[in-house]
Amino acid sequence: MNSLIDYGTLDDILKKHEFKASNIIGILQDTQEVFRYLPKEVFTYYSEKLGVSRAKIYSVATFYENFSLEPKGKYIIKICDGTACHVRKSIPILDRLRKELGLSETKHTTDDLMFTVETVSCLGACGLAPVITVNEKVYGAMTPDKASELLNELKEGK
Repeated sequence: MNSLIDYGTLDDILKKHEFKASNIIGILQDTQEVFRYLPKEVFTYYSEKLGVSRAKIYSVATFYENFSLEPKGKYIIKICDGTACHVRKSIPILDRLRKELGLSETKHTTDDLMFTVETVSCLGACGLAPVITVNEKVYGAMTPDKASELLNELKEGK
């Protein structure tokens, strides 16, 4: 068992959901809220505690796009690349953020686990395009320079 995983916290999550396998989505959501992703150890632990196969739990976790099996940063930055944002130049914003954080198409999270940069199909704020979110807070009419300023503010803890 991984010493970085607080199994007491996992037990609290299971208690909240009454140890019911039918509540697996809620259990995984609460787990991800704590760890910012789903550590591989939780699959074995929940399998044993709920009497459900690891494969079944894993299939739920991989079916829903909002679950992550990779560690995510403290700040999760989502860049919209839907039609409205794309035509208003969301890609230069993505390129700037990746460059400043040392990220790429295959590396989404900084080594210090401070930042994760992802693209999404739509954030539902087309009138504000181009749009990014930081931990679900919406920032509209974004430009590469505004994104750099925002990044600096986040680095400074503002």
